[in-house]
Amino acid sequence: MLPINKPQAEAELRKFVGADAYIHSEATSFVFVRNFKVKVTHAFIAGESSSYRAALRFDGHGWLRMEALTHYEVDEFGRLLLAGYDDRGRMNVALHLGKEPFPE
Repeated sequence: MLPINKPQAEAELRKFVGADAYIHSEATSFVFVRNFKVKVTHAFIAGESSSYRAALRFDGHGWLRMEALTHYEVDEFGRLLLAGYDDRGRMNVALHLGKEPFPE
């Protein structure tokens, strides 16, 4: 994974606007969501320097926001993988989007 470059990561995130997407999201010990299918209507990345937040509006009436994101990549299946790592390299949060369901 690469450190987030805000313009590039936001451009990748916005590729999902107007499309159905499957979401995998987790925050250490607090939340785990897998293969939640939504139609993405808006997508944003905000923040500066080393910690970002991503916000998705879906189906015109719901929001998902993840904070403390630090890294991203687009994998060989076109899925956008966003993650937040602490100063010891441990993943604290993840937000993944794909056009197909994630493996169970």
